[in-house]
Amino acid sequence: MKKKFKTLSLIGMILLTGNLFSQNASDQKASDYERAIQSRAEKIIKELNLKDSVQFKNVQVLMVNQYKQLNSAEQIATEAKKKGDTAVFRQSERLLKETHASYLRDLSAQLNQEQVDKIKDGMTYSVLPVTYNAYQDMIPSLKSEEKRQILTWLTEARELAMDQGSSDKKHQVFGKYKGRINNYLSARGYDLQKERKAWEERIKQQKGNG
Repeated sequence: MKKKFKTLSLIGMILLTGNLFSQNASDQKASDYERAIQSRAEKIIKELNLKDSVQFKNVQVLMVNQYKQLNSAEQIATEAKKKGDTAVFRQSERLLKETHASYLRDLSAQLNQEQVDKIKDGMTYSVLPVTYNAYQDMIPSLKSEEKRQILTWLTEARELAMDQGSSDKKHQVFGKYKGRINNYLSARGYDLQKERKAWEERIKQQKGNG
């Protein structure tokens, strides 16, 4: 009987230790994530050169909370997809749109439109300005209405990419819109392969001259 009791006690200790290790690992992961998003938000906000420390902190809190909401929404959506629960999946998408609108309202209460756009670019790795400039450099003959259309689609892509939890998913959103832009330009008579090749040659020449 004593031997059996000792065995059960040992099993209990092992299970308890395992749970403690699991909890510690979970706590550490949460702590690492918190530090990561705090640092990410701080880095983006520094680009705004805000002089008011209270304003800086307010914006940082908004950004950190938004990152957490995006992470939670993505986890719910992923789990709903696995289970085939379309109702929960659609609800998570609906909540994401509401969160997006609320987040932008709160940012606009702290910042002007130019600053809000910089936050958006920061959250999406500046893909919009980089891509927009790249198209103009690649095709110098772009007409004004074509530039406007490219910018409109990239802006739309940025709004959607902001709500994606991972870097890969953000870039996937922009990838779809780049495909749309390329099809649009091709339909308007641009030979994109030719334009790209000529652009690469210009870059080589500039580097050579530099």
